[in-house]
Formats: sequence, structure tokens, C-alpha cells
Amino acid sequence: MSPHATTDSEFTYELCVCRWAELAWPPTDNQPISDQSPDNQPTSDQSLDDQPISDQSPNDQPTSDQSPNDQPTDDTTHIVARQLGTQQRRWDTVVVECDPKALAARAAFGDDELDSDLLHVVRNAPPEWAWYRDALPDPDYPWRYVREAVHRAADRGIVETRTAGNRIEIRRVAPYPDWVDRLIAIENKPDLDASAADRLAEQLTHDVETGLADEVWLATAETGATVEPALLETLPVEAGVLTTNFTDGVDGAAASVAWHPTGLRPTHGESHRTARRLELAERAYGRGWRGYQATMRPDCRHFQLQRDGRLLGPWCAAKECRQSGAECSASCSAFEPEPPAWRTQGWPIEGGPGAGIRRLLARRADRNR
Repeated sequence: MSPHATTDSEFTYELCVCRWAELAWPPTDNQPISDQSPDNQPTSDQSLDDQPISDQSPNDQPTSDQSPNDQPTDDTTHIVARQLGTQQRRWDTVVVECDPKALAARAAFGDDELDSDLLHVVRNAPPEWAWYRDALPDPDYPWRYVREAVHRAADRGIVETRTAGNRIEIRRVAPYPDWVDRLIAIENKPDLDASAADRLAEQLTHDVETGLADEVWLATAETGATVEPALLETLPVEAGVLTTNFTDGVDGAAASVAWHPTGLRPTHGESHRTARRLELAERAYGRGWRGYQATMRPDCRHFQLQRDGRLLGPWCAAKECRQSGAECSASCSAFEPEPPAWRTQGWPIEGGPGAGIRRLLARRADRNR
């Protein structure tokens, strides 16, 4: 099976859509992605990110599909997350559109995400010393939890604290920036005839009615029909439709807008929406979309990374396919631990190929933040 068979599973299609969104968001009516693959050779462990990848052997180090040409050059930028949402709704792909300068200012608060309690502290921390109960707005939960969040924030270095008598005073390390411009939700359904698409209209209607995202899209595989099947589905008219063609890999992929979305309005008040969107954006900032290695087994001797154009995705050499997280687990009948000798060969796979894969994907997530 070719690695270019990218619509064999929704998981693989999801990885393609996420990678495409990193490279080419926002979509246009006809937006091909050009081939800009780097060809630098590594000179150190850090530069391994920039070399091209081929079929791996135990002595090969997995490499990145990000090139310097991928960096944003205009007045907006974006980050992409996968499988992100609320208790009521989880989206396949989330695009957070940001102001580049404000996004850079967000780095003052570290690489990890800020949960709702930490956001309450850092967004309202005063420029001068003040008792935290005077400085922060009244929460809708007990103050003891705010006090705990203040301690956590201080431990992470994102606020300063001192004790004045029996009171804890706080001071901000920097103003928390307004870095989120828009939140875009994308539902990925490569095959609208599949049983998984049965609830699609209900899901998109929920997204439109709640208005948590600024835009809602459906991404589906292009069929070449005069009228794409997605346009004949009973979908809410506010949802955009994006048709994709990943037949030749993400390098040669084209994504076209078949139906433009409508901007959505919140149903629970703008302040509630802003807070929830910011929480989601923080999770996207801290986690990224490349966390699939955490639910797979890179320590299996058959686990590889293969380049599919400008996508670097998981590949199972035993099954000769792009496996999903459900397939790639300890219960897999083809699972075999890496031989101990692989983990003692030093650079470039110090710790074994599995450890190298984890390090590589962590570096790529950091670089695209």
C-alpha cells in the first residue's frame, strides 16, 4: 500500500488536513501547495530536522517536513491543533489565527498551556504589588482555588509573589497579550458515504448554533463530480465546504473552497465566548497537533515516519500502511519492541529510533508554535 493512499482512514486524512492548514491557511478557491522540500544535510543533532527523509532503517534518524519557507511572512499567522474542543464537542482540526507580535509576546508565559484558573491570574495580575484578592476579579468559585492557582503561577514564573504579613501579594511579569484573532473549526470527513458521516449535519448545526468558533468548515475529499456531493448534503448553510485532493501527497495537494462560510455570533454572550476561545487557543498553543506519538508505539521496531510530500506521518512496516492510534498499540499482534542494540548505537539515533521520533516531533511542534 502506498503512503499516498491518504484517505484510507479518517485519522490519516486528518493529519493531511492539519499539515495542509499549517502550510496554506487561509484557503482560496484554488490553492495548490508548491514543493519546497529542504535538502540540507545534518551537521549536528539539532540540524536533523532539516534533512529530507527516505525509507528508514534502524540506523536512520526520522526527519522533519518543515522548511524555512513555511514561516509566515504577512501580518497574520496561525497555529493548528488536532482533536480539540469542549466536553460537548471535539473538533478534528482547529486553526487559531493570531497577531504575530502578540503571539511572540505570549512566549513570556512559557511553552505550556494556561488553564482557566491560570488565565484568571495572569490576565488580571496588576503591574504593581497588590493583595491577590484585591487585584483579581471575584471568581465564580471559592477563593481557595484562586490562591492555589496563584501558587502554581508563581512556580511557573508567570507571576511574581511576595508575602506581606499573612497576605500573598502578586505582580505581573508582563501584560498578557490579546493574541487570538479568530478560532476556526474544521470537521474532516473524507468519505461522505461512510457511516461516520451520518451525524455530520447534527454536529455542524451544533457548531453553528453555539457560535464558539468564528467559522465552521467541512473538509472532504474531492470527487471530481460536476456538483460535489458535500453540496447536496443537508448541512447548515453557515458552514463552509473545503474539497481536497491528496492523491499525490500534501506536496501536490489542492484545496478548493466549494462553499464559503458565514461568520458566527455567540449564543452565550461575548465575554463567555472570549474566555472559552482563549482556553481552547491556549490548549492549541501548548499541545499542537503532532501528539499522535503519545497514543502510538514508536518503540516498536516496525514504527517508522515516512514523508508524504510535506507531511511526515507514521508508517507501519509490518502492515505496510499508515496506521491509526487504535491500530498501533501494545495489543497489536505485529508489535515487537526495539532490539536493545538499537538503543546503544549513539548519534544519530541515541536512545533508539523510537526516542528519536519523539524528540523530532517535539522539536517540530516547538518550531511551529
